[in-house]
Amino acid sequence: MTSYIGEPAEPATAVPSPKRAWAIAGALAGLLGVIGIQVSGTIDAAYDTDRAGDATAIMSALAEQRTALIVEHVLLSLSALLLLVFAAGLYRHLVDRLPDGSMLPALAAFGMVATTAVVLVGTGLTTEIVFGLARPEELVPEFAVVAAHWVGTLPWVWAATGVSALAVAVATLRHHAEAAWLGWLSAALGVLTAGLGISPLQYLAGLTGPLWVLVTGVTLAVTRDR
Repeated sequence: MTSYIGEPAEPATAVPSPKRAWAIAGALAGLLGVIGIQVSGTIDAAYDTDRAGDATAIMSALAEQRTALIVEHVLLSLSALLLLVFAAGLYRHLVDRLPDGSMLPALAAFGMVATTAVVLVGTGLTTEIVFGLARPEELVPEFAVVAAHWVGTLPWVWAATGVSALAVAVATLRHHAEAAWLGWLSAALGVLTAGLGISPLQYLAGLTGPLWVLVTGVTLAVTRDR
């Protein structure tokens, strides 16, 4: 609206801020992580007991699972990159709600940054194995066995996400940063995820880590700022 000389201009209409994009990124990271882990579970060339010890047979079976290898790679790589956005947003979110000097925001962020690094390394052999399987005469069968185990293990190591979940649990239950139910859920999944990571069953952290990221991302995306 035009203002005349000497009259104060009307303040500009505030533009509603969008939903927390970083939290939505977290929700997507968790969802893609859940789906990617399920796809990874179908790549079983190295785990079928009928082919145990037979590198050539394992390579042949893995060649039939190239599509699953590519899908796993895309889903988990994208999930890992979105985790970085979620980590940055969650850090800022917790800093605004916790006492100055608290280590909890950094712990929450660092856990997901570490997970990103592990998952990206876990998908790092995709180019070599997918294109190598297209030319089996040039591929050493033993490398195919290593790759088959690689994609079925490293992308599942979400143990550091358990640290993020525990940081959110403490921030919520001690400092009331979020709803209490999210704190208790984060505590349960955090202990489970980190505990599995410490145990010889560390790959099972890939089942609980992405689930916590999904639930937390969705929750923070739809929760109003207080």
